[in-house]
Amino acid sequence: MGAAFTGVLAYNGAMKIASWNVNSLKVRLPHLQQWLTDAQPDVVALQETKLEDSKFPADEIAALGYRCVFSGQKTYNGVAILARGEITDVMTDIPGLDDPQRRILVATVGGVRVVNLYVVNGKAVGDEKYAYKLNWLARVRDFLADEITRYPNMVVLGDFNICPDDRDVYDPVAWGEDILCSPPERAGLAAITALGLHDSFRLFEAEAGHFSWWDYRQAAFRRNMGLRIDLILISDALKSAATSSVIDRTPRTWERPSDHTPVTLELSLS
Repeated sequence: MGAAFTGVLAYNGAMKIASWNVNSLKVRLPHLQQWLTDAQPDVVALQETKLEDSKFPADEIAALGYRCVFSGQKTYNGVAILARGEITDVMTDIPGLDDPQRRILVATVGGVRVVNLYVVNGKAVGDEKYAYKLNWLARVRDFLADEITRYPNMVVLGDFNICPDDRDVYDPVAWGEDILCSPPERAGLAAITALGLHDSFRLFEAEAGHFSWWDYRQAAFRRNMGLRIDLILISDALKSAATSSVIDRTPRTWERPSDHTPVTLELSLS
């Protein structure tokens, strides 16, 4: 299972980590509150909070027992990390990436370096936003190459806006090499995992047909016409500590849901 875990997890020997693109925290706050109560994660990375920092619902989240750090902007993007324990060594910008968009948040929680990413969508292959996405991925890869040498216990998670392979697409033929599935995007993701990071979901599930995002149109969720673009990558040092990694479809069934659903990873020292 790879290198042995090194370091100390500060959650009685176990940690449940989650990622969720909430697609507007203002709209989805009741869903987040319900899910935190039901699922009891220790660490949660949120994307697309779409809130200025002054409007982040820190008090409501604290009432459920979570500390939080966040980096947001009005209407678009926005990332946050919630944790039951102390959050330290926070970064909202990374070297080499001069980007006003709030897409990256890095912190240490319970001995684990948590890198929360809301990866650029890219719009369409060949668009200027596509070129921006590929450059963004390359700059993040360079940052992670340095960061993982200093923090071997690392989790890189979030909305990657990339399907790792055809198993992660409901209709690979129809999608072909379009945006989210193009070879250069997949190569950008592969360059990140080549640093010694592993797609935790694929440690436990090899079959196709498991998705984390479904369009609001065409009854896509009911018909399971989805994509798996929300990932939790874990370092070699944590691989042996992983006990499960799942996609929780339940919040996608709620009224006015996010188009994404939470993905979770459980780590244990036992």
